[in-house]
Amino acid sequence: MAPFFLDKLNYNLLMKKLIFLILFPLFLFAKGSVLIVNSYHKGYEFSDSIVNGIEELLYPYSNIDINILYMDSKRLTSKEYQENLKKLYLVQLRDRKYDLVIAVDRFAYDLVLDIYSSVFSNEKILAVGIENFSKQRLKKYALEKKVSALIEKRDLKGNLKAIKKLIPGLKKLYIINDKSENALHTEPLIMDMMDNFDGDYELIYLKEDNLKNLEKRFSKKQEHVAALFIRFYKNRNNELNKIQDIARFINNSKVPMFVTDSIFVKKGATGGKIVDLKEFGKEAGQMALNILFDEKQKVKTFENLFYVFDAKKLEEFILPVDVLSNDYKIVNKRETFYDKNRGFINFVFTSSPLLLILIIGLIKNIVLRKKIEKDLKQRIEFDAVLLNAIDSPIFWENENGKIVDSNSKFCSLLKLTKDELCGKSLEEFSHNKNVKKVRDVLTKYKQNRKENFEFKYFDHKGKKVFLLKQETFRDKKSNTKGFVTIFTDVTKEREVEKEKQKNKQFIIQQSKLAEIGEVFSSIAHQWKAPLVEITAIAQELFYTKSCKEIKEDDSFVSDIMKQVNYMTNTINDFQQFIVPSNEKIKFCVKEAIESMLEIVNHNIKYNNIKINLREEEGTNSFVLGYKNEFMQSILNIVNNAKDALKNNDYKNRKIDINLFEENKKLVITIKDNAGGIHSKNIYQIFKPYYSTKKKGHGIGLYMSKMIIEDKMNGILFAENREDGALFTIILGQIS
Repeated sequence: MAPFFLDKLNYNLLMKKLIFLILFPLFLFAKGSVLIVNSYHKGYEFSDSIVNGIEELLYPYSNIDINILYMDSKRLTSKEYQENLKKLYLVQLRDRKYDLVIAVDRFAYDLVLDIYSSVFSNEKILAVGIENFSKQRLKKYALEKKVSALIEKRDLKGNLKAIKKLIPGLKKLYIINDKSENALHTEPLIMDMMDNFDGDYELIYLKEDNLKNLEKRFSKKQEHVAALFIRFYKNRNNELNKIQDIARFINNSKVPMFVTDSIFVKKGATGGKIVDLKEFGKEAGQMALNILFDEKQKVKTFENLFYVFDAKKLEEFILPVDVLSNDYKIVNKRETFYDKNRGFINFVFTSSPLLLILIIGLIKNIVLRKKIEKDLKQRIEFDAVLLNAIDSPIFWENENGKIVDSNSKFCSLLKLTKDELCGKSLEEFSHNKNVKKVRDVLTKYKQNRKENFEFKYFDHKGKKVFLLKQETFRDKKSNTKGFVTIFTDVTKEREVEKEKQKNKQFIIQQSKLAEIGEVFSSIAHQWKAPLVEITAIAQELFYTKSCKEIKEDDSFVSDIMKQVNYMTNTINDFQQFIVPSNEKIKFCVKEAIESMLEIVNHNIKYNNIKINLREEEGTNSFVLGYKNEFMQSILNIVNNAKDALKNNDYKNRKIDINLFEENKKLVITIKDNAGGIHSKNIYQIFKPYYSTKKKGHGIGLYMSKMIIEDKMNGILFAENREDGALFTIILGQIS
């Protein structure tokens, strides 16, 4: 349908031009003075479009003099202003003579009729843009034969039919009008349409008085709803809404907004059957020429209405405009390839014989280039995949220090994208902390490559260790050079080395304990023989004495036997404790701690320290691990607490050991009241060979942490609580 319309439109334009050329010689004789009285102010698009159309028809005739007066009736509506305006025009126009007075819209027409007898004598009148024409009214002014008119009549019913076809499931249609005086002249058309409406959807007449209310009402998408915009030029305060504000409302509407004139066709309206205001003005200009050429009085209705739709809005609301049976025009269409390259295509067709050979050569060249580009693209993609698959961060710099390229690992290292890095030097990112670290490392590396090739890098995931390598490259074709820098991540290797060192220390310590155990076993073996002899002597003495003597020495012998038994049991406990564990076993943590406390019981009592061991009811204290090493870990912590408590008053020395379950884990806490660990030392106490004691070797707590965390997969940490230090051990339970 659309292509046919375009052909018809071109045909109509051609016919108008032919008629104009035929009549032009006749119009050359048309002359006179024309006064245009505009109801509104200059810059008001509605009336300006009409006046421009009139001027376009009249200006080519040098014999026609045109004058324009602006009433500004949109912005000034008071009776006082109207009366003063009449007085002004009576003075201004009294001594002037015109052949034709053109009144644009109703306010100008009313004014011309009111002042005609006082100002004009025999001038003809052309009323343009009025919606109602009454011959009866002209009798009042005795102007029945002086007035011609071009009536503007909007086709509301034609718009309703088109909207229904575009939106088959339509449920609501709003008719938008304002509360101005002009609206009263359009209202009879609206009421007639509504009275005779027999559609299957709801027709709602909306006389709003505030543009913001309208914007709010149509700010949300509504299915099967549309609006027909008649006018909305004034708000509740009788103030004129700006055309751009109305256009913004129409454009932002979330429902299709149809219109009846051309002002908003390219400003966001979906479209409609419209009055093209400039074409309307041209029709008025033609009537003015006819009147000046001495044509008789004529009253006609402008009927050259046509359908116009906005391509973008049709796409936005998915409206199938091809369902219309009427001719239509599409505006804001996307340019086709032919539209964009019309001149080039015409050139190609006109010169195609000469370009045929060149085209064949170009096609061949393009095929070869495509093949080369394909191979090159595959190579580039392969290189990119290969580089990004490498775990080491890599980047290239040219001889000026600008970054040419990098892999994804380098971008992750700096927390920047490749687009941000390419074409810039590292110095340009002085505000970036990650870049500053890399720049400092590169500076040290360049100063001494043999010593500064390894560095540590800290990020949110922890510490990483990199080996740095930088090489110079040169491109022979472009005779340029640059630098490739590679950061090899050796974090895992260093962790393995560290783990090996820990295991080595653990094995050494176990070896030492084994050697001490052998020595202690030898000593214990030698101790047992004298203890047996002492026991035999005491028993012999007991049996050889008389009854009287036995009674006197009974308690003495009993005491000797108790001490001997205690020494024997103690030696056995020490001998069992000192032997390293060869494999993990299931053991009870509480029993292990009690055994350890029995071993050091005498030393604890000697230092007047009170130890409280408490296990919460229902706690499962069985774990899988190295029992003797675990006892040694607890012993190291208790011994440190004992040494710290020596500084306390002998009446206030205590150690609390608690066992309980938390989150299905066994938790052991060891707390003393020795005043706590100094804040500068608390994060160092688990490091090897670090000690706060003058004669301390710094291996005890380090070994404890290694046994608990590395050998038993637990957690050991220390903190200060109230009046002392709190050591916490968390182990996995077994049933």
